[in-house]
Amino acid sequence: MQFNKVIVAGNLTRDPEVRYNPSGKAVATLSLAVNNGRAKTREERKSEDVSFFDVIVWEKQAETCASYLSKGSGILVEGRLQQKRWEQDGTNRSKVEIVASNIQFMPKRQSGDGPDDGDNNDVPF
Repeated sequence: MQFNKVIVAGNLTRDPEVRYNPSGKAVATLSLAVNNGRAKTREERKSEDVSFFDVIVWEKQAETCASYLSKGSGILVEGRLQQKRWEQDGTNRSKVEIVASNIQFMPKRQSGDGPDDGDNNDVPF
């Protein structure tokens, strides 16, 4: 049995980039930062463990992301992992990205809603 599904929640590190392939289908690239670990104090956050993922979104969902999301937006992504391989300057390279099947927009935190009192960079869980 094989299974390839991932669910991550985090914040965009830059605005979505949309382009169109030759057949006219929209494809957006999102860059997502995901904090790993428990709730931390302000002092502990300085050395926080953060993972970064490229997320690929297709068609109508890509256009919607480009219209409504921007750097810092919180999202929850459901999708699958995909590995890309290429050669660059004689060296074999690869990276793993997430191909989204569903994107959920997360509401922005209001000042004072969490332990950080006004830090709007976290997904409100």
